[in-house]
Amino acid sequence: MNSLWDPVKLGNITLPHRFAMAPMTRSRAKPDGTPGDLAAEYYAQRASLGLIITEGTQPSDDGQGYTTTPGIYTDAHVAGWKKVTSAVHKAGGKIFIQLMHAGRVAHPDNTPHHRQPVAPSAVAPGQQMFTPTGMQDAPTPRALTAEEIKETVQDFRHAAKRAIEAGADGVEIHGANGYLIQQFFAPNANLRTDEYGGSIENRARFALEVAKAVAAEIGAERTGIRLSPLGNSGGLNEGPEAADLYRYLVPELNKLNLAYLHILHTGDEKLVQDLSKAWAHSFLVNRPNATPENLDQDVKTGLADVVPVGKMALANPDLVTRLRKKVPLNQPNPATFFGGGAAGFTDYPTLA
Repeated sequence: MNSLWDPVKLGNITLPHRFAMAPMTRSRAKPDGTPGDLAAEYYAQRASLGLIITEGTQPSDDGQGYTTTPGIYTDAHVAGWKKVTSAVHKAGGKIFIQLMHAGRVAHPDNTPHHRQPVAPSAVAPGQQMFTPTGMQDAPTPRALTAEEIKETVQDFRHAAKRAIEAGADGVEIHGANGYLIQQFFAPNANLRTDEYGGSIENRARFALEVAKAVAAEIGAERTGIRLSPLGNSGGLNEGPEAADLYRYLVPELNKLNLAYLHILHTGDEKLVQDLSKAWAHSFLVNRPNATPENLDQDVKTGLADVVPVGKMALANPDLVTRLRKKVPLNQPNPATFFGGGAAGFTDYPTLA
């Protein structure tokens, strides 16, 4: 039986235990997408978690959905991320930059270019989102052409290359939480009749093309992917074939020998177990409602190799020490999750 405190190999890195820091949007980047001045301190404070998976980072101008999120495709972005990766490595951690294209979960007021969002089809998410002037309806996106889809695949490839140039140990492809890749999976967001729509194989095509391009560019051992099977974020409904799509997609991804598959557990225990069995490499399971008392359940049962933690890591820079010592945790302050400065970002107290 494995323990949370056993070391584990993930791709070409070895972690001292079975924890990781889950990706969490913090909206504290500079207007041009360069990581903010406190980002290096924030991530380095949490380096004892072993593997840091960063906040969602756009691979292109059109990939941005929220205000002040970071990018990883310009020289300025690379220079900014170098400060972050250097600080994390100096503190003894490893870091994967998460590549996130928001697709239709976007608003023109949140981006420097103010363009209409892009998506598989011209279908609005039917939700409101935060903008600098308050909550607004997410607009109807523009459907990507087949050529633009190919260009978006190359955007992911380019961003992965830039992430490695910035000193990252790898990248995580964000295929979850209602963003662009998952939008292709969902029949209520993907109305296409070309090679990217209709059948399960067609709706999974974009995800596989992105994963293949990124792995070819930086190495499969430096590439992870996050999925949220049957998740309904961003107004998605993956439909009656949802489980079948993931049972097709995961074995196809498995053939690429990626470093890991990161599952956001949305409640279907049998499906997650099936996906774990279909995956021959490191398997990460993030249960959003996990507690310190049950964090070890998936490692003990063999379902997961690594357990990424979100809000607990956000509020406890020394989470690993606190869990080892079984002492109380700081509670996160939702009012400071997005935007702002040091408050609720780098000022959570440690035991020391």
